[in-house]
Amino acid sequence: MPTIVWFNVPAAETGRARAFYEEVFSWTAEPFPGMEGAFELATGGIGGEILPRAHPGEPITVFVGVPSVEEYTGRVERAGGRVAVRKRAVPGRGYFALCEDTEGNRLGLWEDDPGAV
Repeated sequence: MPTIVWFNVPAAETGRARAFYEEVFSWTAEPFPGMEGAFELATGGIGGEILPRAHPGEPITVFVGVPSVEEYTGRVERAGGRVAVRKRAVPGRGYFALCEDTEGNRLGLWEDDPGAV
């Protein structure tokens, strides 16, 4: 089955986006060699990059596995992001929330929990 192996985060201000992802998830972001204003993200899993936004409305949507959706929605808000959809159950599977980062990009938070109702 195909899996996600990379993701791009378009940003109007790549430094601000870098600070957001480092603060919320403790990911590291280093300058991407040969790409002005871009940062390579080290996530401990799937890799990605923050790059200058090419056009208005350029989207991302990824789901990030977290130990607690409630804890991480709080982190998102403290880092300047917004929670668009609060924690919801997927019965028998887990919980999710949909958020926006400081750049207006949508991202999902996912918490595994087979007992979710």
